[in-house]
Amino acid sequence: MIKIEIPEPNLVITKKQPDQSSSVISNDYGFVDYHKIPRDKGGLILFLDAHEKLMFVGKARKLRQRVKKHFEDNVSPIKKYRDDVYKIAIIIVDDAMEREIYETYIINSLEAKYNIEKVFYK
Repeated sequence: MIKIEIPEPNLVITKKQPDQSSSVISNDYGFVDYHKIPRDKGGLILFLDAHEKLMFVGKARKLRQRVKKHFEDNVSPIKKYRDDVYKIAIIIVDDAMEREIYETYIINSLEAKYNIEKVFYK
């Protein structure tokens, strides 16, 4: 049996709530720390709701660009649920094959709600 352990996130950014002095924080669904996501690193992106439930897992060769696309694209699997995303966890994984393995494992072991491909638990 192969034992896979999910790596700890290298970075977690959380949605900021507007304070009373301003009504809007960002037009990026409340996330203002995109600049902390590495621009030139590959890895995994985990979108979580306010209850820490995994909504969606994705992988990317360029993390920051892909995270932003999920909030801009009309074809993103989370397009209807963008407002529900409360945390974004980033796990840096340079090797493409390792990203693929981790993505499939995380989707199935944590039962990502909006991933429809690579699902074996249903």
